[in-house]
Amino acid sequence: MVVGVTEGFTIPVKLVGVGYRAALEGSTVTLKLGHSHPIVVAVPEGVEVNVPAPQRLILRGIDLQVVSQFAANIRKHRPPEPYNQKGVFVGDETIKKKEGKKR
Repeated sequence: MVVGVTEGFTIPVKLVGVGYRAALEGSTVTLKLGHSHPIVVAVPEGVEVNVPAPQRLILRGIDLQVVSQFAANIRKHRPPEPYNQKGVFVGDETIKKKEGKKR
């Protein structure tokens, strides 16, 4: 069987940080990622977005390349940073915590 056609591909996206939120409004996703303004991202054709919680997105679609590219476009607005471990995490992505400067 062809996985994309029968089941589709699913990519979870987590928003980790104080005040980081996502909301689905029609065919756009509004992200609040700590900037002075909300970020509005248009959902591409063939991708279905669910927001089960304000800090979680679930992206589904039959074309893995389109779904992965949309997840990467969301991630580029606030990539994970290793010092405070905040940002947009795609899939089961984890980062190793770095130590700050020592006095």
